[in-house]
Amino acid sequence: MDQNRKAAIAKKVRHGLMILALLILFVIVVFPFVLVLINAFKVKADITGDPLRLIGKHGFTLANFGAAMEKMNFWTVFGNSLMITSCATILTIFFSSMTAHLIVRNNWKANKILFVLMVASMVIPFQVLMIPLVSLYGGIFGVLNHRITLILMHVGFSVSMATFMFHGAINTNVPISLEEAATIDGCTKWQTFWQIGFPILKPTIATVAIIDAMAFWNDYLLPSLVLGRKEIYTIPIATKVFYGTYSTDTGLIMAALLLAMLPILLLYLFLQRYIVEGITAGAVK
Repeated sequence: MDQNRKAAIAKKVRHGLMILALLILFVIVVFPFVLVLINAFKVKADITGDPLRLIGKHGFTLANFGAAMEKMNFWTVFGNSLMITSCATILTIFFSSMTAHLIVRNNWKANKILFVLMVASMVIPFQVLMIPLVSLYGGIFGVLNHRITLILMHVGFSVSMATFMFHGAINTNVPISLEEAATIDGCTKWQTFWQIGFPILKPTIATVAIIDAMAFWNDYLLPSLVLGRKEIYTIPIATKVFYGTYSTDTGLIMAALLLAMLPILLLYLFLQRYIVEGITAGAVK
């Protein structure tokens, strides 16, 4: 009886420590976002004086948002970010899902080599490719300063990881017997994939969409290398107008960061249920 009681106490202690550790991690992760949120509604003096205070001495203000939107030309850069992120994410899902299906369903030697090369390319740091990228596409081909160039570069850098994820999902969740039945019923390979296989991949599609959309939306380094004209800036590049040589308006920066975060947070809240459904379905199987 004593041993059972000791085991129960030890279990409760472990459970309590695990919850405490998770709470600490939660606070560490959420704290920067809370800091941005509470300071976006303060004047610069209140942020500098006491950034942790919920409401500053000068009260609650919305002036930062209007000033930030005007200074960074918000609707233009928002439209650029939205177009680039949407097109790059859709094209990545489109090409990577088809590539993964081709590799899984056809046991060709070329497919195996291609898959190994794609997985190997994922470990190459982007910084290694920066100078050749700018030299080749800017100096030789002269195709920089175009949104379509950035979209295609985003797709090229992300398609390997997405193909890897779709490869595992097709192997696990899409029965080949289902596709064979569709073929017997008269479906072409194109129809079989898009009407039978692709809908089953909804959880993976949502996962890839969230990962890639967040990466494309928040990316600063690649757009700063490709986009040189202000009229085609994305939101991360446009926020640099708030950083001066001698002074920085922190209130405007916080408001701009909050405006930049909201669309991607809404996308995550919309798509997270599909990820949960996929995890649950896999557990039941």
